[in-house]
Amino acid sequence: MSRLLLLHTPHITSFHRQTLTSFLSNSKPHPSLSSLQFHHHRFSLSLFVSPSSPSPSLPLRTFSVRAFDSSETKSKEGEEEAAEKSGNEEGKTKKINSSESSSVKDSEYPSGEFQFEEFNWWRKFTVKLKMLTALPWERVRKGTVLTMNIRGQISDQLKSRFSSGLSLPQICENIVKAAYDPRISGIYLHIETLSCGWGKVEEIRRHIFDFKKSGKFIVAYVPACREKEYYLACACEEIYAPSSAYFSLFGLTVQASFLRGVFDNVGIDPEVQRFGKYKSAGDQLIRKTMSKENCEMLTALLENIYGNWLDKVSSTKGKTREDLENFINDGVYQVERLKEEGWITNIHYDDEVISMLREKLGLPKDKQVPMIDYRKYSRVRKWTLGLSGGKDQIAVIRASGSISRVRSPLSASGSGIVGEQFIEKIRTVRESKRYKAAIIRIDSPGGDALASDLMWREIRLLAASKPVIASMSDVAASGGYYMAMAAGTIVAENLTLTGSIGVVTGRFNLGKLYEKIGFNKEILSRGKYAELLAADQRPLRPDEAELFAKSAQNAYMQFRDKAAFSRSMPVDKMEEVAQGRVWTGKDAASRGLVDAIGGLSRAVAIAKLKANIPQDRQVTLVELSRPSPTLPEVLSGIGSTLVGVDSTLKELLQELTNSEGVQARMDGIMFQRLEGYSYANPIFALIKDYMSSL
Repeated sequence: MSRLLLLHTPHITSFHRQTLTSFLSNSKPHPSLSSLQFHHHRFSLSLFVSPSSPSPSLPLRTFSVRAFDSSETKSKEGEEEAAEKSGNEEGKTKKINSSESSSVKDSEYPSGEFQFEEFNWWRKFTVKLKMLTALPWERVRKGTVLTMNIRGQISDQLKSRFSSGLSLPQICENIVKAAYDPRISGIYLHIETLSCGWGKVEEIRRHIFDFKKSGKFIVAYVPACREKEYYLACACEEIYAPSSAYFSLFGLTVQASFLRGVFDNVGIDPEVQRFGKYKSAGDQLIRKTMSKENCEMLTALLENIYGNWLDKVSSTKGKTREDLENFINDGVYQVERLKEEGWITNIHYDDEVISMLREKLGLPKDKQVPMIDYRKYSRVRKWTLGLSGGKDQIAVIRASGSISRVRSPLSASGSGIVGEQFIEKIRTVRESKRYKAAIIRIDSPGGDALASDLMWREIRLLAASKPVIASMSDVAASGGYYMAMAAGTIVAENLTLTGSIGVVTGRFNLGKLYEKIGFNKEILSRGKYAELLAADQRPLRPDEAELFAKSAQNAYMQFRDKAAFSRSMPVDKMEEVAQGRVWTGKDAASRGLVDAIGGLSRAVAIAKLKANIPQDRQVTLVELSRPSPTLPEVLSGIGSTLVGVDSTLKELLQELTNSEGVQARMDGIMFQRLEGYSYANPIFALIKDYMSSL
């Protein structure tokens, strides 16, 4: 059985409580929606307005805890019955099939926009007292500049102090803390080549704009810059680059690689079954060129991302979109021209920028600028700054990486989403009365279809007892979307990659390869289909191929029908947006797959609304996802490695030993030149390393 191989992001092994304060604007009143009932033989769905809600009321999805019947016949009967019972205008409004209806629904939710609030004299006094009694590692000199090096991969998980790499929640928390910390004068960002998706970049960019509301300065230094890095840097007040900087603002590309020619040469015949004409996972194995449907999908994604980049950057820099397009198409690489045309503030080396900061702070030339880096500032508690949350608690459960049902013997402690561990967290939140709501933060391209379904079930059970909001990061596609659709409300970034409602499964016929190398394999079996997965030395018989295909088709129908049920959408309408197609968050919202556009702060605002918590009341976000440091992490933290095994090879071995079952996953789409992107295929990385060594 084959499986598309994708790199993982760290998974979490233990609980940690972290308090966060949300300063949100009051939501605007909006019209209420009447109740809509959707009935089926085995399940029921109610959409209602809480009459006792102190906040503006919204339609709230509640789920029956009965088993879901996924048969196609019953689904069609359910559609007819639902159509009869909801043949009024209110029923029609719930079937979100156009961008107009989606935009109306999005506007009904609170924005969650950050509002900087000046502390009153008493709060300032209490903060000063807390700083006097702060722990030694929380003490910061007045007038200090927070420095952060934003580069490489950025995890959506919290990290321990010994873990390497950057953490998105800790970056965003540091920016919020710096806005309120009277000891911090401003932020100095070093931005270099990023290997994360656009969703995380959008979240950081939003926090940069929020920080500027405090009146403090934020300056960017960019020695190496492509479109993604510039998208982040242009949000800052000033941009500096050395004269030798690598600027390559030439546009965006999307790449697709194919291995079928390689397999033909070595005698490997991949037998892949996939359902959804846009389900490109598997194309890398069975095709030599891009399919028409895959080309259509990738072109749409590329146009969305490039169009968003042009609009946001031109607006931020006070230019027209045409000006920016002309600049890109001129192929400019000279830093001098970037300065002349106003795309950067000036040409300076790092030490010159620091000298400018010294002048900005009014320090003598012989005095060093006091600075604190990202890792040290992460140890400053929000409590010290008077930003501790309120009594109401909202649980945050983070799910990052590829999905598996159980942990593989070769897997590291922080690799991917392990279904059984994630379910434990969900049940903990469901059984506890301390949490008013839950936010499922998803950054996953999918994985094992069975594990995705089991987690979907548990999230639905949780959603039946308290509000559940799904917040999407870079990607929540296929199995990642499977998890999200169980929530009452789904929030995504504009450029989140989501959808991909489809399945793929496959096996390798290694007969010709065995013949070439002189290997022989014989199997004794009992049962007509006993050799279906075991006989990799021959192709499937016609009856085996039929069973293989029907199994994958059944998994797809279950996925599609449950998506339709979860999103209150007729199956035929869901089929139109399913078919394995990947959408950006914006397009997904216009097609009813997503409810609102925004980041984690908007998810918090919606959770407060659903839980009847006033928008101006602070809440405590309880993170159930900080890992405890492992021995390899501790050793690597002090500059050592445990064994020296290449991580890419380890991931490959892990996937090969844990590859059973139908997969609900999105393939590794590589934008720009991000071969190191978290969801790229490790096989390609190994081939690339081999070719470069020749």
